Amino acid sequence: MAPAKATNVVRLLLGSTALWLSQLGAGTVAASKSVTAHLAAKWPETPLLLEASEFMAEEKLAIYKQTESDYSYYNLILKKAGQFLDNLHINLLKFAFSIRAYSPAIQMFQQIAADEPPPDGCNAFVVIHKKHTCKINEIKKLLKKAASRTRPYLFKGDHKFPTNKENLPVVILYAEMGTRTFSAFHKVLSAKAQNEEILYVLRHYIQKPSSRKMYLSGYGVELAIKSTEYKALDDTQVKKDETEANELMV
Repeated sequence: MAPAKATNVVRLLLGSTALWLSQLGAGTVAASKSVTAHLAAKWPETPLLLEASEFMAEEKLAIYKQTESDYSYYNLILKKAGQFLDNLHINLLKFAFSIRAYSPAIQMFQQIAADEPPPDGCNAFVVIHKKHTCKINEIKKLLKKAASRTRPYLFKGDHKFPTNKENLPVVILYAEMGTRTFSAFHKVLSAKAQNEEILYVLRHYIQKPSSRKMYLSGYGVELAIKSTEYKALDDTQVKKDETEANELMV
């Protein structure tokens, strides 16, 4: 039988997407011979709201938290995004969702937060020049001597609250957008940023990551299958053929 060969078929799905690979034979292949595989990332599934915020980092998407089904959540985000984007960019956002294009960016911030590390039991926390707290009423205290401590390194992908000054104490908020804790911190920090008291930086942080796997789509994968068929041979016939060949050579 001819060796089987594999081709990739990409399906765009909402929420958790999967990569399906179908095995096609050179001749007619029965349905029972098909091979199905899933391509999963090493990190857990990331919230669509956070991925949308990455897509719309320069558009200031309104913040909402998932409270219903994945489908309702998806449609709610698209509806609110429609207040800021034209139809072309809405379609691009849908495509970005389907291949989870911004999920790696969310995981990058999650890893940065893990390296801080987060204070125990905190849904959200701030870092002010190497000092951590998850209590809003401690922010003012930590800001007093912030200038005497080392200024944090900021990454190119960091989200900074608009301000006319850069040489200000840096307050980095690690929180999940759409949560009450985020809203409470954001209200205080955005006010201070508007008054040019601080440089407010937001980094995504999910205290309790999803237990679901992050299935990927739109990535090329090759599945190589080798035939392992064996044929029964008569050893006596093989030896006989070898003897005849030797006699002819003589």
